[in-house]
Amino acid sequence: MNLTTPDCMTYMEGMEKTDTRIMDRVLALMEEYDYDSYTAKDVEHALSQEEISLSDYGALLSPAALPYLEQMAVRGQYETRRNFGNAVCLFTPLYIANYCENNCVYCGYNCKNKIHRAKLTMEEIEKEYKNIAATGLQEILLLTGESRHMSDVPYIGDAVKLATKYFTTIGIEIYPLNTDEYAYLRQCGADFVSVYQETYNTKKYEEVHLSGHKRVFPYRFNAQERALKGGMRGAGFGALLGLSDFRKDAYAVGLHAYFVQQAYPHAEISFSVPRLRPYINNAEENPKDVHETQLLQVMLSYRLLMPYAGITISTRERSGFRDNVINLCATKISAGVKVSVGGHDEEKKGDEQFEISDPRNVEEVHQAILAQGMQPVYTNYIRV
Repeated sequence: MNLTTPDCMTYMEGMEKTDTRIMDRVLALMEEYDYDSYTAKDVEHALSQEEISLSDYGALLSPAALPYLEQMAVRGQYETRRNFGNAVCLFTPLYIANYCENNCVYCGYNCKNKIHRAKLTMEEIEKEYKNIAATGLQEILLLTGESRHMSDVPYIGDAVKLATKYFTTIGIEIYPLNTDEYAYLRQCGADFVSVYQETYNTKKYEEVHLSGHKRVFPYRFNAQERALKGGMRGAGFGALLGLSDFRKDAYAVGLHAYFVQQAYPHAEISFSVPRLRPYINNAEENPKDVHETQLLQVMLSYRLLMPYAGITISTRERSGFRDNVINLCATKISAGVKVSVGGHDEEKKGDEQFEISDPRNVEEVHQAILAQGMQPVYTNYIRV
């Protein structure tokens, strides 16, 4: 089967075509965004505003804002406490399969890579659930590689149904679906959908997604809207920071989430901030590398643009950074993470997508949250 399209804007058979007004607006504004044009005065003006405009948001993401990071952190902490109190939600991801049909040059799951592929049976999945639930966690994120053939919607639906026996909140991070398929997974018990565009630069997107369904930029871009139309409670947004110009990508992520929130005011919107791995924090040769200081700037900018949105910090980041940002702007943190297929049972069944930087278990993360003067939350939603 040929999964290569002539260009990244051409749909493949079976893909639902949806309205592209939000996409067109985001891409146009991102193209116009010149972060080097902002000055210290622009940043000071942004920080003086009660509500952050899109122009203010551009200033906060600019290099001119780096000297104002402390002021942004104070404002970010205030907005986070005002909207979320001291609560920090805990969850863990579970990879149930790592088969993939995409040829993405940066990804460990690339279909061309010679890695150990695996797919858990329902019996194996339930063992994983029991071990995870025994730690006290009540929220789980189910992940697969992007292969409809090996991890089809009925399989994912069965995993979601099974998860409702053990968890109060279920997120999914899988390949993009059509609206009716999202509606089916919602009926099975899924609450949230996370889809990361990786990069909003269409030229770079085409260069790094050589084949597979993921090559189709607009189908992926509109996945969150289809999920919300299918009844999902919420949707997560993000870019793989460092794959392209991270400031432009971060700007586009914020715009994307902001416009979707306007169109679907009932939706619970959240951000994630994965960085391209491997990375070297202290390297000086690439001015567009995403260091921890710049990652914090992105997170605080998201917080000030959308004070009511959730922000997740993953185990891609070191424990010290994760502990600090939950006191400033992050509202959700993972714990007891295994990025292999399985691994919460006795041993992993398939290889990892990337290496983690924070291997702490649930109790250790729980204590770290308390040490920050925050409250670990295991259940913030009751399924009825």
